[in-house]
Amino acid sequence: MNDYLNIAINNFNTYKGLADKAIAQLSEEELHRKLADDDNSVAIIMQHMIGNARSRFTDFFTTDGEKPNRNRDEEFLEKNMSKDQLLAAWESAWTLLFDLLYNMKMEDLSQTVFIRDERQSALKAINRQIAHYAYHVGQIVFLAKHWKGNEWNTLSIAKGKSEEYNKGLMK
Repeated sequence: MNDYLNIAINNFNTYKGLADKAIAQLSEEELHRKLADDDNSVAIIMQHMIGNARSRFTDFFTTDGEKPNRNRDEEFLEKNMSKDQLLAAWESAWTLLFDLLYNMKMEDLSQTVFIRDERQSALKAINRQIAHYAYHVGQIVFLAKHWKGNEWNTLSIAKGKSEEYNKGLMK
């Protein structure tokens, strides 16, 4: 089970790293740009992930993961935060998550936690968050790649470069 915590930490680090690299490529204007009026910008997705992390990982074992002071709907409204403000809140939210995981013990994974009054193991709640964050990081990467176009710096193996990449692994 301790392996599970390491795997979860690695997964969260991978998703955060992808999001960080995508966000770093965006200008202030691109961060707030939407495909359509009713769509989310990268900034709005970040706001939502920040609110979600604060709610889920504050007092993880002692209070419901959906905190009464959380206004989820407001997370989806453009707050016009600067990139620096968003990144500071982003880092703070991820710190909550990582502080929890780095301090957990194997036996903590079987503890009961609640999200919206739904009883579940800590392990299930963490898995739920990995999937949730992977979903939103995918959105962030997609939008960032779309806005950057030909200026996009790929976060994985570049299109048409698999063979070259694989040959490098063989050395």
